[in-house]
Amino acid sequence: MKFEHSLEHEDSQMMIVQANIDDMNPEFSPHISDLLFAAGVNDVYWIPIIMKRGRLGIQLNVLTGAELLPEVERIIFEETTTLGLRYWPATVHRLGREFVQVQTTWGAVRVKAGFYQGKLVQFAPEFNECESIARAHGVPLKKVYDEVRNLFIQEHEDSGQIGSQAHKSKQSP
Repeated sequence: MKFEHSLEHEDSQMMIVQANIDDMNPEFSPHISDLLFAAGVNDVYWIPIIMKRGRLGIQLNVLTGAELLPEVERIIFEETTTLGLRYWPATVHRLGREFVQVQTTWGAVRVKAGFYQGKLVQFAPEFNECESIARAHGVPLKKVYDEVRNLFIQEHEDSGQIGSQAHKSKQSP
C-alpha cells in the first residue's frame, strides 16, 4: 500500500498486528523489522514487557494495511517464536509532509516538515544525513543536528512560514 503523505489525511483501513514473545533472542528483532518493512508495512516497533510468572519478553507491534496481512503473518510466524497474533483495526491521522533542504556549513541536509491543518507544527532533520556529515567532517552529531534545526527555523521565520497557513491541508477550506 503506497500512501501520499504530502497532504494531511486519515488512513482508516489500517491494522495493528501484535505478538508477545518470551523465548526468542532479541537480537533477531532488527532482522524481523527489516523483513516487515521490506514487505511494505508502515511501522514496526518493539516494547520490553514482563509476562506471566515474571518472564521477560518483547512485544512486537506492526502497523499495516489489511492487504498485507498474509505476508505479515508469514514473516512473524516463520521468523519469531510466537504461537499467536492479535489484530486491531486502526485509523492513522497523518500530518501533511514535505522535505526542505537546508544548506549547512558542511553541506545540504533535508528536513522533514509536518503540517497540521496547513500550519507547520513539526520538523526534524534527516538523522542519517546529519550522521553522515558528522562522520565525514569529524564534528559532533549534536552540533550538526542543532545547526540544521537553527537554520530551518531562521529560514522559515524569515519567510513567514512558521505559524502561517502556507501549506494546504486536505481538511483546510
